Amino acid sequence: MYNDTIRPWNLSASFDRPLLTTTDMILDFLNRLHRQRVDFVLVGGSAAVVHGVSLVTEDIDLCAPLDPLNLQRILEALGDLEPRWRMTPDRRPIPLDARQLAGYRNLYLVTRLGQIDILSEISGIGGFEAVKGNSELADVGGVSCRILSVDGLIRSKRALGRPKDLQAAIELEAIRDRRPGGGNVNK
Repeated sequence: MYNDTIRPWNLSASFDRPLLTTTDMILDFLNRLHRQRVDFVLVGGSAAVVHGVSLVTEDIDLCAPLDPLNLQRILEALGDLEPRWRMTPDRRPIPLDARQLAGYRNLYLVTRLGQIDILSEISGIGGFEAVKGNSELADVGGVSCRILSVDGLIRSKRALGRPKDLQAAIELEAIRDRRPGGGNVNK
């Protein structure tokens, strides 16, 4: 079961270098998702940064169910951001009708705000319900949203196994070990 206690985060304190545009990008996108009532969990590098990891991330990673209702809400949140497929050579626009995206498991996009990856499952964790079960409610720059827990991020980063992910896992373990109770919110 996930924890519904809101844990306040000071996102700007997580950025100890000049990444104002990245912070603005994350906050703008989170606000858009919140306004459209998108069901999602912030994962990946952005979630790690919110927890205090000192990495630079180039995109926003979300885990979300890609059912018709949530897909339509995602598309409404992206509407004026000119979303395009990131993994195609011509970067063609994505369809803005959820029915045309039926069956997709992941959306790798580029928008006016930057790169956004919307994933239906996370390595080392599983599908959306498992990810949500390993998340915590947080206030990120005034936006209430779910973020993957420190322990969930560690599992995910270790499962990915890339050098940058393993480095993030080491930092996350140090953060967890410094927190009261080991930082486990889903005991």
